[in-house]
Amino acid sequence: MATFGERIANFINGNDELTHEGLHGLFVTELQNIYYAGKKVADALGDQTEAATTDEVKQAFRQHQQEVRNQTSRLEQVFQILGLDVKEGSCAAIDGLDDDAQALISVTESGSLTRDAGLIIAVQKTEHHGIATYGSLVTFAKVLGYSQSVALLHQSLDEKKNTDHLLTQLAESFINDRAELETEEYDEVKRNTYRPLAVEATAGGTLGI
Repeated sequence: MATFGERIANFINGNDELTHEGLHGLFVTELQNIYYAGKKVADALGDQTEAATTDEVKQAFRQHQQEVRNQTSRLEQVFQILGLDVKEGSCAAIDGLDDDAQALISVTESGSLTRDAGLIIAVQKTEHHGIATYGSLVTFAKVLGYSQSVALLHQSLDEKKNTDHLLTQLAESFINDRAELETEEYDEVKRNTYRPLAVEATAGGTLGI
């Protein structure tokens, strides 16, 4: 029986068929899952764009939606290159993040900057999931020798990293500061609205007795 080191060496040299087949199967499964996730994210971005407050956030989400659609098209190219049928998998993580985003919309005030700040966080969560998945797919494709697929997947990975960076810049530039101001203004209104009535003090008690 081959040692672990020998199996690694055989795999790197392309001589470990069992491990190669196992990684290929895992690669295909993750490919199908991220294909499903990409389509789900693109659909969700339509609702998130509509729910957003500022033009800056709406425009960022529209651009990202088109970017995600392009990434989905690249996945279809990868399926074709590998001679596979285009097939959606499943992704409980993305389903959960979509539920979280919908819940956030329901609990934040329409037209508020707080909603925009929350939506940016929601979209970044999906990007972090995509970065992790595409990063793994790139690694698998390299190991498996799928050079054409590596290039396509790496392009999508770079886009996701860039989008995450741009969303962070957008949040830091004005959304978070203005959302904090919005909260302070709301608290001030509450204090003024619910301020207790002053009671004049009189000798002998409130009735002057």
